[in-house]
Amino acid sequence: MVSPKARLRPVDLARAAGISTQQVRNYLDAGVLPPAQRTETGYRCFHDRHLRALLTYRALVRGFGIHTAQAIMRAVHADELPKALELIDAGHAAAHEQRRSLDEIGAALEAVAEQDPAPKADMRIGDLAAHLGVRTSALRVWESEGLLAPERERGTGYRCYRASDVRDAQMIHMLRQGRYPLPQVRHVLDELRRTGSREALREAIAQRRAELTTRATAMLEAASHLHAYTTGAQPEPRDAP
Repeated sequence: MVSPKARLRPVDLARAAGISTQQVRNYLDAGVLPPAQRTETGYRCFHDRHLRALLTYRALVRGFGIHTAQAIMRAVHADELPKALELIDAGHAAAHEQRRSLDEIGAALEAVAEQDPAPKADMRIGDLAAHLGVRTSALRVWESEGLLAPERERGTGYRCYRASDVRDAQMIHMLRQGRYPLPQVRHVLDELRRTGSREALREAIAQRRAELTTRATAMLEAASHLHAYTTGAQPEPRDAP
């Protein structure tokens, strides 16, 4: 790390973080970096604290996303550390809830996939939307994306959802609640329809778990950066006992 009093140029910060000098200026204007004094000629003066703030922010983005990372850094620079810590806690709580929800969704999806659709009264779009607890517009979007293909009643043209359509809609709804993108949902449904195998479903759940683990690791690293930045601590040498 450079001397705390050593002057740094925008390009020095940009190179250290792998970004452009314009992004450095944008971060300064957004409050992500602490205020920078200007020289008599009008140039901004950056120092080690700005570099540490920049690296801390970049770590926070990887763990908590851009908007939360910006809010955390602004709170720190406004001397509102409790607010920054509340945002950190909220991020961890949300990640924990997503992991718990994923376990429940995984079990529910397995149960739905095992169902053998039995003949029953067909459903219209309003009935199915009410059954799932979604808007009819969601069902139309899923249809436009090729995830659902309900038949049409002769004469009226109304959508008619068979038992297999209802099962697929249930799976789509649960996968979307688990934040699966539509292309991945399509892959799971196509595989289930083609082979009857639930392997694609299990792979999708395993991938989502891996993503949550990666994010949790990034959040841990970001918290370490934030602690060092707010306390002025220096990172331990790599060969330290």
